Amino acid sequence: MTLFNEQEQDLIATTIEEAEKLTSGEIRIAIDKHCTGDAMEMAQSYFKKLGMDKTSLHNGVLIYLAYEDHKFAIIGDKGINNVVPSDFWETTQVAMKAHFSGGNIAEGLIAGISLVGEKLAIFFPSNHDDINEIPNDIIYMDNHKPKN
Repeated sequence: MTLFNEQEQDLIATTIEEAEKLTSGEIRIAIDKHCTGDAMEMAQSYFKKLGMDKTSLHNGVLIYLAYEDHKFAIIGDKGINNVVPSDFWETTQVAMKAHFSGGNIAEGLIAGISLVGEKLAIFFPSNHDDINEIPNDIIYMDNHKPKN
Protein backbone atom coordinates (compact mmCIF):
# COMPACT_ATOMS: atom_id res chain seq x y z
CA MET A 1 0.00 0.00 0.00
CA THR A 2 1.33 3.40 -0.92
CA LEU A 3 -0.48 6.67 -0.50
CA PHE A 4 2.09 8.73 -2.37
CA ASN A 5 3.70 8.39 -5.76
CA GLU A 6 7.47 7.95 -5.99
CA GLN A 7 8.11 11.67 -6.52
CA GLU A 8 6.06 12.61 -3.44
CA GLN A 9 7.79 9.97 -1.32
CA ASP A 10 11.20 11.25 -2.43
CA LEU A 11 10.16 14.84 -1.70
CA ILE A 12 8.97 13.90 1.79
CA ALA A 13 12.22 12.01 2.53
CA THR A 14 14.27 14.95 1.19
CA THR A 15 12.27 17.36 3.35
CA ILE A 16 13.05 15.23 6.40
CA GLU A 17 16.74 15.23 5.46
CA GLU A 18 16.74 19.02 5.04
CA ALA A 19 14.82 19.60 8.29
CA GLU A 20 17.25 17.37 10.18
CA LYS A 21 20.19 19.47 8.97
CA LEU A 22 18.86 22.20 11.29
CA THR A 23 18.64 20.00 14.36
CA SER A 24 20.06 17.01 16.16
CA GLY A 25 16.46 15.76 16.38
CA GLU A 26 15.11 12.88 14.34
CA ILE A 27 11.84 12.97 12.39
CA ARG A 28 9.83 9.98 11.16
CA ILE A 29 6.53 9.63 9.29
CA ALA A 30 4.21 6.66 9.96
CA ILE A 31 1.14 6.15 7.79
CA ASP A 32 -1.91 4.02 8.49
CA LYS A 33 -5.01 3.61 6.41
CA HIS A 34 -7.23 3.41 9.51
CA CYS A 35 -7.04 4.30 13.19
CA THR A 36 -9.99 2.93 15.14
CA GLY A 37 -8.97 4.58 18.40
CA ASP A 38 -7.21 7.75 19.47
CA ALA A 39 -4.50 8.96 17.07
CA MET A 40 -2.21 10.09 19.90
CA GLU A 41 -2.40 6.66 21.56
CA MET A 42 -1.60 4.98 18.26
CA ALA A 43 1.30 7.38 17.69
CA GLN A 44 2.65 6.57 21.16
CA SER A 45 2.47 2.86 20.41
CA TYR A 46 4.24 3.21 17.06
CA PHE A 47 6.80 5.58 18.58
CA LYS A 48 8.13 2.74 20.73
CA LYS A 49 7.69 0.02 18.09
CA LEU A 50 9.75 2.06 15.62
CA GLY A 51 12.54 2.71 18.14
CA MET A 52 11.95 6.45 18.18
CA ASP A 53 12.65 6.44 21.92
CA LYS A 54 16.18 5.15 21.31
CA THR A 55 17.79 8.33 19.96
CA SER A 56 20.82 9.49 21.92
CA LEU A 57 19.27 12.80 23.03
CA HIS A 58 15.69 11.49 23.25
CA ASN A 59 14.65 14.07 20.67
CA GLY A 60 12.82 11.98 18.11
CA VAL A 61 9.53 13.14 16.61
CA LEU A 62 6.91 10.94 15.01
CA ILE A 63 4.23 12.35 12.72
CA TYR A 64 1.44 9.76 12.54
CA LEU A 65 -1.33 9.89 9.93
CA ALA A 66 -4.36 7.63 9.45
CA TYR A 67 -5.52 9.01 6.11
CA GLU A 68 -8.84 7.19 5.65
CA ASP A 69 -10.04 8.24 9.10
CA HIS A 70 -8.66 11.79 8.82
CA LYS A 71 -6.65 11.51 12.03
CA PHE A 72 -3.09 12.50 12.80
CA ALA A 73 -0.82 13.20 15.75
CA ILE A 74 2.65 14.55 16.42
CA ILE A 75 4.58 13.05 19.30
CA GLY A 76 7.99 13.97 20.65
CA ASP A 77 10.27 12.02 22.96
CA LYS A 78 10.88 12.93 26.60
CA GLY A 79 13.97 15.02 25.79
CA ILE A 80 11.73 17.37 23.81
CA ASN A 81 8.77 17.27 26.15
CA ASN A 82 10.99 18.19 29.10
CA VAL A 83 12.00 21.53 27.55
CA VAL A 84 9.15 22.75 25.35
CA PRO A 85 5.82 24.39 26.25
CA SER A 86 2.73 22.17 26.27
CA ASP A 87 1.35 23.76 23.08
CA PHE A 88 4.62 23.26 21.20
CA TRP A 89 3.09 21.25 18.32
CA GLU A 90 -0.13 23.25 18.02
CA THR A 91 0.92 25.62 15.20
CA THR A 92 2.41 22.70 13.28
CA GLN A 93 -0.84 20.77 13.57
CA VAL A 94 -2.87 23.78 12.41
CA ALA A 95 -0.66 24.22 9.33
CA MET A 96 -0.86 20.53 8.49
CA LYS A 97 -4.62 20.40 8.97
CA ALA A 98 -5.08 23.30 6.54
CA HIS A 99 -3.36 21.28 3.80
CA PHE A 100 -5.10 18.02 4.73
CA SER A 101 -8.56 19.60 4.63
CA GLY A 102 -7.83 20.70 1.07
CA GLY A 103 -6.87 17.14 0.12
CA ASN A 104 -3.15 17.93 -0.05
CA ILE A 105 -1.76 15.17 2.15
CA ALA A 106 1.82 15.25 0.85
CA GLU A 107 1.95 19.05 1.13
CA GLY A 108 0.58 18.85 4.67
CA LEU A 109 3.30 16.42 5.70
CA ILE A 110 5.98 18.52 4.02
CA ALA A 111 4.75 21.64 5.83
CA GLY A 112 4.68 19.75 9.12
CA ILE A 113 8.16 18.31 8.66
CA SER A 114 9.60 21.73 7.86
CA LEU A 115 7.97 23.32 10.91
CA VAL A 116 9.11 20.47 13.16
CA GLY A 117 12.69 20.97 11.95
CA GLU A 118 12.55 24.71 12.59
CA LYS A 119 11.06 24.26 16.05
CA LEU A 120 13.51 21.52 17.05
CA ALA A 121 16.44 23.67 15.90
CA ILE A 122 15.61 26.16 18.66
CA PHE A 123 16.03 23.59 21.43
CA PHE A 124 18.21 20.99 19.70
CA PRO A 125 20.49 22.71 17.18
CA SER A 126 22.48 20.57 14.79
CA ASN A 127 25.87 19.34 15.96
CA HIS A 128 28.85 19.18 13.60
CA ASP A 129 29.13 15.45 14.34
CA ASP A 130 25.42 14.67 14.16
CA ILE A 131 24.49 11.33 12.58
CA ASN A 132 21.18 10.22 11.13
CA GLU A 133 19.86 7.78 13.74
CA ILE A 134 16.44 7.08 12.18
CA PRO A 135 15.68 6.38 8.47
CA ASN A 136 14.08 9.27 6.58
CA ASP A 137 11.70 7.19 4.49
CA ILE A 138 7.97 6.94 5.16
CA ILE A 139 6.92 3.82 6.98
CA TYR A 140 3.56 2.29 6.14
CA MET A 141 1.94 0.50 9.05
CA ASP A 142 -0.30 -2.54 8.68
CA ASN A 143 -2.13 -4.21 11.56
CA HIS A 144 0.17 -2.42 14.00
CA LYS A 145 3.22 -4.09 12.53
CA PRO A 146 5.86 -1.95 10.77
CA LYS A 147 6.73 -2.82 7.20
CA ASN A 148 8.58 -0.91 4.49
